Amino acid sequence: MPGQPLTNALTIDVEDYFQVSAFAPYIARDRWDACECRVERNVERILLMLEEMHTRATFFTLGWIAERYPQLVRRIVDGGHELASHGYGHQRASDLNATQFSADVDTAKKLLEDISGHQVIGYRAPSFSIGEGNLWAFDCLERAGYRYSSSIYPIRHDHYGMPDAPRFAHQVRSGLLELPVTTARFFNRNWPASGGGYFRLLPYALSRWLLQKVNTRDQQAAIFYFHPWEIDAGQPRVAGINARTRFRHYVNLQHTEGRIRRLLADFRWGRVDEVFLGGGCPAAGVGQ
Repeated sequence: MPGQPLTNALTIDVEDYFQVSAFAPYIARDRWDACECRVERNVERILLMLEEMHTRATFFTLGWIAERYPQLVRRIVDGGHELASHGYGHQRASDLNATQFSADVDTAKKLLEDISGHQVIGYRAPSFSIGEGNLWAFDCLERAGYRYSSSIYPIRHDHYGMPDAPRFAHQVRSGLLELPVTTARFFNRNWPASGGGYFRLLPYALSRWLLQKVNTRDQQAAIFYFHPWEIDAGQPRVAGINARTRFRHYVNLQHTEGRIRRLLADFRWGRVDEVFLGGGCPAAGVGQ
């Protein structure tokens, strides 16, 4: 309908605070089971917020989390949200070879489908770690049966980014779409406009303005993301981290939930499969 606002895609990367890539030098992977897990309570807060705001979203979920909290996966799908894959163990795609990456994305997809009884068609690489050096990852995703990826961030960043990549949805393999997280284009450069640490750092009014520009000037649906730990100001503080990592991770955690609520009220939101794939997979379970 002319004049009707676009529906944007709301996404949540389901991982716990100790699994973020920036903490990898400080928290060994074999210590994860000894850490205090807070993801279950945080996702429950998010689900209640989305229910209150009549919003459906896509949850890119780690297989490691799903294996330990299968009831959380079922709560996500029972709430009408899309379940998608974030890989199994939050290893960056750029740190794996093709055999290792295929094993990771296959394992996560099958695990999520077995727990939920729903087909999983979407994938997001940890830390947006698909780029110019590992575009072979799309071949692995196509073989695994994924229909879309949201794994490229077309910006310059010290941890990730592919600044010359297309800014909006594009086909990367037969039957596989890449849906980059949203950037705004100014001064011949792409600027982050899609959540994460930038959303916590920047004034809310600026984040809202950037998203509005994408919707009105580019006439494109945006993809916004955040993590459950970003609404958890009471999470344990990791000792020994450097000042930059400390700032990036903990800045404005106490304000994030309130900002997200404003965002949900200021824009229209939906699941990735509904926004970009015209409804995605059927509601029936896997194989039905």
